[in-house]
Order: sequence, then structure tokens, then C-alpha cells
Amino acid sequence: MSVTLDLSRVAPAVDAPKPPINLSGLTRPQMVAALTESGVVEHGKAKMRATQIFRWVHHRGVTDFAQMSDVAKETRARLADHFTIARPEVVERQVSKDGTRKWLIRMAPGVEVETVYIPSVGRAGALCVSSQVGCTLNCSFCHTGTQALVRNLTAAEIVAQVQIAKDDLGEWPSDKEDRLLSNIVFMGMGEPLYNLGQVADAIEIISDNEGITISRRRITVSTSGVVPQLQALGDKTQAMLAISLHATNDALRDVLVPLNKKYPLDQLMAGIRAYPGLSNARRVTFEYVMLKGVNDSPDEARALVKLIKGIPAKVNLIPFNPWPGTDYQCSDWAAIEAFAAILNRAGYSSPIRTPRGRDILAACGQLKSESEKVRASAMRKLSMAAMAGVLDDDEDEAAA
Repeated sequence: MSVTLDLSRVAPAVDAPKPPINLSGLTRPQMVAALTESGVVEHGKAKMRATQIFRWVHHRGVTDFAQMSDVAKETRARLADHFTIARPEVVERQVSKDGTRKWLIRMAPGVEVETVYIPSVGRAGALCVSSQVGCTLNCSFCHTGTQALVRNLTAAEIVAQVQIAKDDLGEWPSDKEDRLLSNIVFMGMGEPLYNLGQVADAIEIISDNEGITISRRRITVSTSGVVPQLQALGDKTQAMLAISLHATNDALRDVLVPLNKKYPLDQLMAGIRAYPGLSNARRVTFEYVMLKGVNDSPDEARALVKLIKGIPAKVNLIPFNPWPGTDYQCSDWAAIEAFAAILNRAGYSSPIRTPRGRDILAACGQLKSESEKVRASAMRKLSMAAMAGVLDDDEDEAAA
């Protein structure tokens, strides 16, 4: 006997309502379009209104449309009906004995990132932001590289990391003198070039002169070497470039940075040499973690000099921070100094960076925190030592 199911009375699926658009993640042109398309603002006034809102959000740091005193109450009410400018939840805040600050930020249920502020880096202080939740790269020396990718962050979620830091530092309005936050580095969780569209929008928002106004010369994007996106990164963002290198030959880099199997060193170096705007005034930074008996010999130093010959560059030497379960050890200090000396004699600045925030697990490669174990959050590396090297030596080159 056959049975036929009568589905005639089954109610059709109802699509869940879309969450309101977060205006914090829109560039000014995008905001003009969103205001017009929503019907909240008539076309002829959209550009003016977008600039007003942009300044309130990114220059004044407001989180409620009701605070926008030069916008009519009726318009503020309509804005609140269609949009949001709210911050994500700060789950945890930690302050290191050296002044480093770390925030665990919940973007959505099960979606968390850690953001770190380091004082006295760059012109005044630098913020290390994430571009993804989790990572696909599986770099063997990185504690957090073992976590699977959850998803890309939106531009609003990237910008929110900056806003939260500015909230905590008391950095509103954005033209405040003696600002503590002067530099932004994309060295947190994730590979920025695998989320380039959102990263580029976030950089446009952060650097806009009507808002947060951090110069593109003070924004650095670090990549493990997604070669096809290097040109687009330079064209879209004009950001400073950092390369997570760590090895001078393909055999070793295949192990340390598995992405190298897809984009080997000859392709990577060609892409770097063609990076838009690269010059003595806009040098690339090569990040090089020092691993005992692996990549720290004088021969490796000489090979590194040969590899980067002719590229306006500096090399940031990062003492490895051990983590539970790793097979790697940090190079002896004498070996690191000898390595640096070879680079220096070849004319390359090669600062050795002491990690910051170790006591709150905010140092390079340590950002797989207890929150990941409890909440299944995916924590990627934060190259704090690398960040210091990228920024400290660029201060004479950077725009004010």
C-alpha cells in the first residue's frame, strides 16, 4: 500500500527578517546609497546627511541616533527603524602589566575575536585587528593556526574593533590632541587578503578625513602571501605591506607556511616587487619568527639577504613564543643577534622585538586563549612583536 503525503495545508516557510544594516561598516558613498534606497532620506539630501551621520559615528563615536543633535528628531526615528550603529559586545577586557590591552569581542553568537592595543608603538600606540574568525592557513608554528575558519568579518565588525578601542582609550572626538591610537595593523586573526573587499572598505572608513582619520601610511596589512591579491591590495587600500615570511627556501616554507605550496617564493617575491607604491619611503616589512635549529643559522640569514636583494625592505625578527604542544623552541638570544648582525651589515634594518602582553596571552602566536576552549571561538595569531617592527622604523616615513 502506498502512502501519499498531503502537503496542501503546510504553511510556506517564512524568511527570517533581515537584521538592520550597520551604518558603521559603510563608506560614505555606500551610506549615501543606503540612505536613499531605504527611503529615509530623499536623494538630494542624502550626501549631506551621510556626512553628518558619518561624523557622528566615526568622529564623535556615538552609538545612538538620538545623540545626533543636528539631525531632525523625525529623521533620527526613521534611521533607528532601518539601521543600527550599535557596538558588538565586549565579553572580556584585560590589561597587561606593560599597558597592553586585550578585548574579547562577540560579534554574534559563537563568533568572537580578540583585539589588542599596544602602547608606545608607532607614533603613539597601535591596534592589532582581525579580519576573519579562524584561519585556513595552518602555519605550523602558530598556536591559533590550528583553528578552523568560521567566517569572514564584515567591514562593520572590523571597524567596531577600532571603535571599541577608542571607547576604552577615551579617544573621542577623533581629532583629539595627543591621541593614544595612531596606527592600525591587520595582523590579527585570519588572512586579510582572503577578505580583501571588507578589509578595503574598513580601511577606507578608518582613514576617511571626516571620521577616525588614521592615515593609510599608518595602516599596515600583513599577509602570508596570497600573491594574486597583492596588486589589488595596493590599488584599493594604499596600505603598507608586511609579509609573513619565516623561511628562505620553498622546502622549509612549505612546512612553516603551507600556503607556500600554492604560491611559492619565486611568485611571492615577484608579487612583492610589483606592489604598488613600493619605494624607500614605503618599504615592505618581512616578518621572520626565530625558531631554534630551524631557520636561525647564519646561512639562513645570508640566504634571506639574497632573497630580498633590491627590495626596499626591513626585516622584523620575532622571538618565538612557545605554546602547549608545540615542537618548536625559541632561538637562543645569541643566535638571534648574530642573525640580525648579518642583515644589518647588508643594509637592512632588522629590529629584534620583545613580545608585549605575555601575561594576558597577547604576544605573537599566543592568542589561542581560554575563551576558545570555553566558547569554541577561533583565535588566530596576533603578531605583536611584528607589529612593533613594522611601525617603529616607519615613523620618519609616515604621513603625520
